[in-house]
Amino acid sequence: MRIYKIDQVLIRYAFDDCSQDDDTDKSELKSEGALKEMDDREGSFVAVRRISQGLERGSVYNFSSVSFVFETAEGVPGSAASLGRGLFCVCAQRRDSDTNSTFDLTPAQEESLQSLQNRIDVAYDSTIPLDQEALMDLWKLAFPEEELHGLISEQWKEMGWQGKDPSTDFRGGGFISLENLLYFARNFQKSFQDLLRKQVGDRSVWEYPFAVAGINLTFMLIQMLDLEAVKPRTVVGATFLKFLSAENESAFDLLYCIAFKLMDQQWLSMRASYMEFNTVMKSTRRQLERELMLEDIMHLEDLPSYALLSQ
Repeated sequence: MRIYKIDQVLIRYAFDDCSQDDDTDKSELKSEGALKEMDDREGSFVAVRRISQGLERGSVYNFSSVSFVFETAEGVPGSAASLGRGLFCVCAQRRDSDTNSTFDLTPAQEESLQSLQNRIDVAYDSTIPLDQEALMDLWKLAFPEEELHGLISEQWKEMGWQGKDPSTDFRGGGFISLENLLYFARNFQKSFQDLLRKQVGDRSVWEYPFAVAGINLTFMLIQMLDLEAVKPRTVVGATFLKFLSAENESAFDLLYCIAFKLMDQQWLSMRASYMEFNTVMKSTRRQLERELMLEDIMHLEDLPSYALLSQ
């Protein structure tokens, strides 16, 4: 394994479940002048979405068959120090349909997609009072019985953030990842609390941190639905747009809630531990793709996995 730095982001290449043809990916990164080898002891976690920032929307730039494993300076994969502190990965895999096809949109679909893309482009800014208020709201929804002592506090670790300042984790997911968590907490409070507090099922000794997992899910959905392209280049991405409209602007947030609960179910059924998080995420993505492509799905509430949610 080797560690690379891309725009202040540490990436550990893991070839255990990926193809052997990865030289192209690394050479492409080097050609951008953004790739530098780093010492294994340096680093901090940010989610994988950080990699795509600065690329033009609609451009084809994929990291084919590469697993990204994030870690902190405090530990390495497998060590107690790294538990719950960035040991997460998302596998971004290119398919032929990603580059060979595009799907035409109606004016209404274009408007809805642009509105969602505008949300995706908004970064979390810890200096903006509205962003601070949104983060405080998340705490109140998660732990209504416990007073938060500050925006920077060791208490945030209870929710599954990397450290005492959650704003550093939002560098990867942007403000939309916070909006996703807020929507989940407000609309499916029981499921939110079950996952936050790991109240359902035979849990692993080494559990996934709730909040950081949520950021990874936001990124996974953005990639799965090809939402950073001008027009969707996958059937799944095009299919999702039929659920997205001016009347249903929260379709992405609802799919996020479904995905989170489905991911946890996959976690439990696979009896996974934190080292299998990437495998669980890929399994979750495949199941979501299958369900979105079912013929009789007219609304996201018709997805089989929607039944997993409890309000």
